[in-house]
Amino acid sequence: MTQPRTFPALPFTDRLGIALPIFQGPMTGADTPTLAAAVSSAGGLGQLGCGMRSPAAMREAAAEVRRLTDKPFGMNLFVLETPRPDDATVRAALQRLEPLYADYGLQPAVPAQWCEDFAAQFEALVEARPAVASFTFGILDAAQVERLHAAGCVVVGTATTVAEARAWAAVGADAVCTSGVEAGGHRGTFLQVGRAGPAAPGGPSLADFAASQVGTLALVPQCVDAVRIPVVAAGGIMDGRGIAAALALGAQGVQMGTAFLVCPESGIGSAYRTALAQAGDTDTRLTRVFSGRPARGIVNATMERLAACEASVPAYPVQNALMGPLRRAAAAQGRAEGVALWAGQGVAAARPLPAAQLVGLLAQEWARAAAQPAH
Repeated sequence: MTQPRTFPALPFTDRLGIALPIFQGPMTGADTPTLAAAVSSAGGLGQLGCGMRSPAAMREAAAEVRRLTDKPFGMNLFVLETPRPDDATVRAALQRLEPLYADYGLQPAVPAQWCEDFAAQFEALVEARPAVASFTFGILDAAQVERLHAAGCVVVGTATTVAEARAWAAVGADAVCTSGVEAGGHRGTFLQVGRAGPAAPGGPSLADFAASQVGTLALVPQCVDAVRIPVVAAGGIMDGRGIAAALALGAQGVQMGTAFLVCPESGIGSAYRTALAQAGDTDTRLTRVFSGRPARGIVNATMERLAACEASVPAYPVQNALMGPLRRAAAAQGRAEGVALWAGQGVAAARPLPAAQLVGLLAQEWARAAAQPAH
């Protein structure tokens, strides 16, 4: 049910035609059309994480959201090139993972593909024409942004630094989602620190990722001051107080992933749900071992077992593809120690409510927090 407006209009939410400045994070591999539709129907913006969906699966998921709701929704892609790793790198990575494969009764093997083809995914996105087209891991060029505009999409880029926010504004993005280091899942860093252009082939260095670990509270107001496009805040926002705080810093919306991850409509398995329910405020870490790109998740045995080789695993998406069979086997066997338990620092505050109910509660909490006088 759409929530009544309690506050002065926010230009960005008005442009999108949504009642609340609440964006469900596009959690690749964990989101579902049912979750996105429920959030959108409740007055927020549901999103599909399509980074690992094939073009056909993207079309199918978008059609299912439209079957379930007539409200606006978003789709998110990873901006990356298909890698061509050398044989020695792949052999070394498989040898490193051989004991883990054996634990799950698997034989190490080179996958059929390292990732989906971004160019084909982009064409499917243009065809799907979602209200919002958002991106992470890289940046579009101005011509790609214009194609999405011509298709009626609002373009939102992900930034982990002020420089990245400026880069998205420069190519014509309509808004930028500023992702603080508190956020769960992958870091969206794409610029080399101290340089104006995108990172060289192979992506940012580990030093760039380390330098880009800016907290939400520091990142949001600096990006608001640096760009003239709307800013959406992400990272550690779990309730209405967090929404009120982000808007007070100048954001025109908040993106919440971990908060919606525990909803019954999300696509995670039982072992993952149990781990989320038991996690405390100090239980998450940034790690490269599951995918080759720094990502925040709950510490488990696989993370600890591979910690010593963290710096040497191949970059995303090679490590991600090599770990895929292990993650799937662990999930099928209900073994949380082998699952990438992506979650943000606010995981202990997550509430396992149906998505529509959670959106309604967030709106009520936001209203109360916004109405409280300053002390």
